[in-house]
Formats: sequence, structure tokens, C-alpha cells
Amino acid sequence: MDLKLPITIVDELSEHEVRSEGELDLASGEIRNVRYVDHDPAAQGFPAAQKDYEFTVGILRNGAREVEFRVEVDVLNARYSVTPSELLELKGRAAKLFSQRPPSLH
Repeated sequence: MDLKLPITIVDELSEHEVRSEGELDLASGEIRNVRYVDHDPAAQGFPAAQKDYEFTVGILRNGAREVEFRVEVDVLNARYSVTPSELLELKGRAAKLFSQRPPSLH
């Protein structure tokens, strides 16, 4: 199965956060096609390599609903991924997220 979902990636630093968009491969847990928002990694460096880096989370959205999950960071190769155990839990949460009816707008 080749299922990739669009996600938001948030690198938390002590004074600010760096946001990016990417694709989570639900088969492998790899995050690809990362596009930073208002951040140039060539000029400013990989966010997780900064001295004030704290952690990284991913956000999966369906309308107004969202699910947060932990993202692993490979600083040496400047890559993001999700561990197999986190991926398994996320698949269950994502299935629930996408099976719920959207909230009614009034």
C-alpha cells in the first residue's frame, strides 16, 4: 500500500518554532518532501541542529480536527521519521480522525 498523508512538522526551539509541510509515508514512517515555511535551511541550518532545539512534533489534520504525534529527527542526515510503535498508534488515531463526520458549521 502506497499511502502518503500531508502533515505539518513543528520544530520547537526555546524562543520560537519552525514550521514545515511534508508527506508521511504510512508504510515506512519516513517523512519526505519537507518544505519549510519562512525558514531557509541552507542559510539558517537544519532546525534540529540548532543549540536551542527542544523537540519535533507532527500534526495530521482533517478539517478542524487534528492529531499530534512525535517525530524522530536524524540530525546528521537532516531527516524526519516516525518510529514503528508511534506509526502503529498513529494509524489507529488517523483512522478514527478520518472516519468521523466533520463538525457542522452554524
